[in-house]
Amino acid sequence: MPRNAYAGEPDSLSFLRILFVVNSVASSVTARRRVVIHKALSADHDVTLAETSRRGHATRLAQSAARESYDLVVVLGGDGTLNEAANGLAGSDTALATLPGGSTNVFARILGLPDDSVDAVGVLLDAIDAGSIRRIGLGAVEGRYFLFHCGIGFDAAVVEQVERRGPWKRWAGHPLFVYSAIDTWLRRIDRKVPPLRVIDAHGRETTRGFFTIVMNANPYTFLGNRPFDLVPELTLDDPLAVVTLEQIRLRSLGPVALAAMGPGDVRRRRDISVQTDVRSVVVESDPPAPYQVDGDHLGASKRLRFTWTPEHLALVIP
Repeated sequence: MPRNAYAGEPDSLSFLRILFVVNSVASSVTARRRVVIHKALSADHDVTLAETSRRGHATRLAQSAARESYDLVVVLGGDGTLNEAANGLAGSDTALATLPGGSTNVFARILGLPDDSVDAVGVLLDAIDAGSIRRIGLGAVEGRYFLFHCGIGFDAAVVEQVERRGPWKRWAGHPLFVYSAIDTWLRRIDRKVPPLRVIDAHGRETTRGFFTIVMNANPYTFLGNRPFDLVPELTLDDPLAVVTLEQIRLRSLGPVALAAMGPGDVRRRRDISVQTDVRSVVVESDPPAPYQVDGDHLGASKRLRFTWTPEHLALVIP
C-alpha cells in the first residue's frame, strides 16, 4: 500500500494487488455484475477473484490476503460478508473496501456509496486513485469485531427469524424484515420484564431495558431509503455509543421510530438511554439474550463484554 494512502493524499503508485471477494448468493449479486465489476477493478490493478462458499469463509480469505501482503480486499456482498472480511483484516495493513450486494447494505450506505454495485465501483475506484484510505476504530463483542453495530435483544431476535427464512431474504428484502419484526414483537419476546442490564467500565449499572444497540457508526439501519438515526453525530473515529430502549411498548416504539426517521431527537424520549464516548461496557441478560453483529445472528448470551479499539482497520472512504 502506498505510504501516504492512509493520509488521504494522491499517490502515483496506484497499481494495487486486490483480492476481490464475492458472495454469489447475496441478494443483489448476479453473474453479470460480478463480471462487470471484476473487469473494472482489473483495468488498472492486479485482481484475484475469490468466491465465498460457507459462513466464515470471507474471514479466512481476508486473513490469507493480509498474510500475503495484498494491498486491498474488495467485498461484493452483504453486511455479513463485509463483517467477516473486516474481522480477517483488523489490525493488519491490508485495506478493506465494500460494494453493495446485500438486501440493505447498511455500511455501504453509511459510506455514501450508490445502492447499485456497478455504479458504486466507479466511485470506489475514484477513491482508490485519490488515495482516500484511512484507519477507523472498531467495536468488538467477545472478540468479534463489528463495523457499525451489535444489537442485543429484540432486533437480534428479528434477525434470527429472518435468517431462518434465508431463501426468502433474497427476494423479499425489507418486507421480510417488517413481517419478522411484527411476528417477533407479538409472539417471541417478554414485553413486561426488562431482561437487559447495562454496566459501565466501573461496574455500575447505568440502565435496564429490553433492547440495546452498541453502535460504532450511525445510522443504526435504513428503512427503505430513510436512515434510522439514533446518534447522528457518531462517526467512525468516535468511541462507541450505547442505546437502550427501556420500554418496548408500541406507545414507546412508535415515537422513537418517528424521531429516528425524521427531524426529531430520540434522546428527548424518557424511555430511551443514550451513552456516548464508551470504550468498554458490559450487557448482562437473564434469561440469555440473542445478539447480532452487523446483521448476523450469533446466538444468545447472559453476558457480553464490548470494547472499542481506535485506528484498527484500514478502509477505503469514498
